[in-house]
Amino acid sequence: MGGHAEESVQRVIDSIHQNISEPITIDDMARTAMFSKFHFTRIFQRATGVSPGRFLSAVRLQEAKRLLLSTSLSVTEISHKVGYSSVGTFSSRFKSSVGLSPTAYRQLRGFAPSIPVDTHRSSAHSMSIHGEVFQQDDGDGDGDGAEGTIFIGLFPDTIPQGRPARCTVLGGPGPFRLDNVPEGDWYLLAQSVVPGEEYVIGETPPTVAVHGPLTVRHGHLLRPVRIGLRPMRTLDPPVLLALLDTRRVALSATAS
Repeated sequence: MGGHAEESVQRVIDSIHQNISEPITIDDMARTAMFSKFHFTRIFQRATGVSPGRFLSAVRLQEAKRLLLSTSLSVTEISHKVGYSSVGTFSSRFKSSVGLSPTAYRQLRGFAPSIPVDTHRSSAHSMSIHGEVFQQDDGDGDGDGAEGTIFIGLFPDTIPQGRPARCTVLGGPGPFRLDNVPEGDWYLLAQSVVPGEEYVIGETPPTVAVHGPLTVRHGHLLRPVRIGLRPMRTLDPPVLLALLDTRRVALSATAS
């Protein structure tokens, strides 16, 4: 993607953050980008991996997560601050995306006691996905980034939200394996939080990785996957799924 197109997408994302409580349409975003709606939608999807509307919804919920942990505002006040006119709609979308209700998310300080997988996703044939998670070079040549507990989940698209098809947790970079993966097209999404910032959304961005789509079909050979963690960028869709509280829950608490 050319620099001009990426700058336009970045300008739209900045505008979303600055006007998050206001109604924002695709037409509004296209005007900010100074492209036709059709062309804007295409370049935005190419730059971020998701549609403008889905990115906007994810940013709203990510800001709600931040406000729940950093302020004493009520759920109703927060829903209005992030652009929802109905607190019921906000609460429903928050729970389906984050895995916890807004109130529970605040009470648990942003952590889920467990991360259940989507048991409805099954097929007659299933396979295993295995490989390695590594820390990409952070620019100083040694490849050492901030390491922490790494969550790896398998999702139907590039936004980590809702129940993953399968998931696991690693103590740090290294090999991973997901068994009993149902047939379908999947994205492997990984996130690691900086040690010491597990309780808050800190200044240091989390490290993330996305790999896919991976096609899981009976008789289709799956090669080992290598996914590299890197600092999250503003063009990356927000991670909506609540992190697993690995200090209190054994790894076996995540369904396999």
